[in-house]
Amino acid sequence: MARETSPIRVQAACLLGGILVAVTATLAATSSAPATPVWREKVRAFAQQHFHQPAWGYSHSRRDYALARELAAADHATLDDDVLYAASYLHDVAAFAPWENEHLDHADEGARIVDTILKDTGFPMVKIEAVRAAIRTHMFSREPVGPEAIYLHDADALDWLGAIGIARVIALVDPNGGAPDGPKAVAMLADNLAKVPSRVISLAGRALVPARQAELATFLKDLRRESDDLKSL
Repeated sequence: MARETSPIRVQAACLLGGILVAVTATLAATSSAPATPVWREKVRAFAQQHFHQPAWGYSHSRRDYALARELAAADHATLDDDVLYAASYLHDVAAFAPWENEHLDHADEGARIVDTILKDTGFPMVKIEAVRAAIRTHMFSREPVGPEAIYLHDADALDWLGAIGIARVIALVDPNGGAPDGPKAVAMLADNLAKVPSRVISLAGRALVPARQAELATFLKDLRRESDDLKSL
């Protein structure tokens, strides 16, 4: 006479089978996920170690990379992510000692020397000229050519607007009374408000301009009201 299988045993067997399937699927997905290239970790660590200025340091580089990718995705644009990553994390390298050059704009100097930083990291150096181009034109006043340059340019421009743009400029104020002081920082914010919005190129980037523009404009209006038109700032 055959022994009947209890409902509890059947349920337990089904549950165990389901767990094993889920674990197997998870392990398969994990093992197939591409590993982060070593050169990227070296570049990221380099930026984190050396770029400490809050206005254009490591955190700014991270934001530029993330936002450039978001803008490109929204526009259905194809990017070389190696080029974008390297340019995003290293575009302001010449704003920091010992890489700065008092005779050249930091964008030009950064483009000139970026190969010396990337050459021993494992970065695919056949792409170095595209990295140079993106770094050279990352400032909002310049004319980028090519998708990586355009989306880095727009991400960098948008980072001068909105609440984050305010935070970046205020972070430049010298607490000891040197330059820039509070009024000078406000002048910089007003200058950004006047000049940056029209310099954003991509469709996705332009779609973000009005909200960030309004945030900055509202801040400046409120600040003037609360500081007797900056006289008590």
